[in-house]
Amino acid sequence: MSDRSDAIVLFGASGDLAKKMLFPALVQLARDDLLPGRVIGVAASDWDDAELREYARQSIVEYGDGDPDSPAAIRLLSVLSYLRGDYRRSDTFVHLSERLDGAELPLLYLAVPPSLFASVVAGVVGVGLHEHSRLVVEKPFGRDLDGARQLNKTVLASFPEEAVFRIDHYLGKEEVLDLLVFRLANTVLEPVWNRNYIDSVQITMSESFGVDGRGRFYEEVGALRDVVQNHLLQVLSLVAMEPPIAADARALRDEKVKVLRAVRALEPSDLVRGQFTGYRDEEGVAGDSDVETYVALRLSIDSWRWAGVPFYIRTGKHLPVTATEVLIEFKQPPQMFFADADAPPHPNHLLFRLKPGEQVTLGMQINEAGEQLRSRNIDLTYEYSQEHEGPRQLAYARLFQEAMDGEQRLFARADGVEAAWRIVDRVLTEHPPAHAYGQGTWGPPAADDLITCDGGWHNPPARNAR
Repeated sequence: MSDRSDAIVLFGASGDLAKKMLFPALVQLARDDLLPGRVIGVAASDWDDAELREYARQSIVEYGDGDPDSPAAIRLLSVLSYLRGDYRRSDTFVHLSERLDGAELPLLYLAVPPSLFASVVAGVVGVGLHEHSRLVVEKPFGRDLDGARQLNKTVLASFPEEAVFRIDHYLGKEEVLDLLVFRLANTVLEPVWNRNYIDSVQITMSESFGVDGRGRFYEEVGALRDVVQNHLLQVLSLVAMEPPIAADARALRDEKVKVLRAVRALEPSDLVRGQFTGYRDEEGVAGDSDVETYVALRLSIDSWRWAGVPFYIRTGKHLPVTATEVLIEFKQPPQMFFADADAPPHPNHLLFRLKPGEQVTLGMQINEAGEQLRSRNIDLTYEYSQEHEGPRQLAYARLFQEAMDGEQRLFARADGVEAAWRIVDRVLTEHPPAHAYGQGTWGPPAADDLITCDGGWHNPPARNAR
């Protein structure tokens, strides 16, 4: 049997995720000659093969490269077929097994609501597909710590951990991988990457748009569940983890789990929640909703490397710009020798802009022209556009490819998912009420009181918004 998956099954093929993310990613795989010979879409919609292919064509036009007649798109459409079925009926999986006859190692992709995970797993097990397949599970992996534990128990009762791929598309982004490489491949950073030289760390994920008609969905999750527990804690783990002893999946995930376990569980006093004005007018949103569309956190890591260094995370809807960045703020020099010593220069910082306008910036001080010794700030910047002239690989295409190869470095392990939920579990239910904030602002003013480092929050500039 080959180690590479030779078929893909998309449960939830008629959904938004498939249209916006999965079909464009499969086209990219086809372009790179990595697409297997069978892609089967499974859903409850009353469709046939032709209707699913038309849905995929629309996906390519709206969210892909825009050319549904390219050789790659034609290749995908030629191997794409549809199976209508109810995930709670055993005959659905009998028909699927018949369609997969001859496939040695299919990849089963669960792009369905978490409430259906157990039904799909039970159906797969009922026809024996779990014995020779890989399982990809979309986020959110549970709604809280207990839910994640139960879901892990359900999945791992039938699939070994090495066959389970818990997906977080942030880990497939080249910009996030660049953060890991930049940190670990440059020896000059290691001596200062600790509490002795770093004063604080800020991670910001701001979005200039709102819930975009997904009010009913957002009422069920909120910002904490939607992006903090998964995306942003994964970014934190890449910043704060110890260098792994090897480049394999086990070594990398061991260190990520280790640092997540060292993060102190949040107390209600460690966060500020906000809700943009107008959110309650969205369709599907309760008139008295307290769901947060903004959250700011102060995290502590109880380790030798990071003891005493605050990690700040914030994210929100309807903020001034759309941007994701990591700011490493270094400590001030121990003594100042400048003419304006009463107004010391801003400390050195290292800024990773993950999107948009991906870049790395090192803020330094040099002498300002003139008779007196006076410092001024300069930014040494590298823009990734200087190197990447063509389109960067889609995160989902990378993750599809890694899962088909059985490579787990970019996927969350069971204990890692549970470690992340442990951090936020208490404040999912025990928290202060959400403060109202105006659309186009940087969230509620109370968030400014959460951060104690000089200069407060670093706001991404508007010129980089998309």
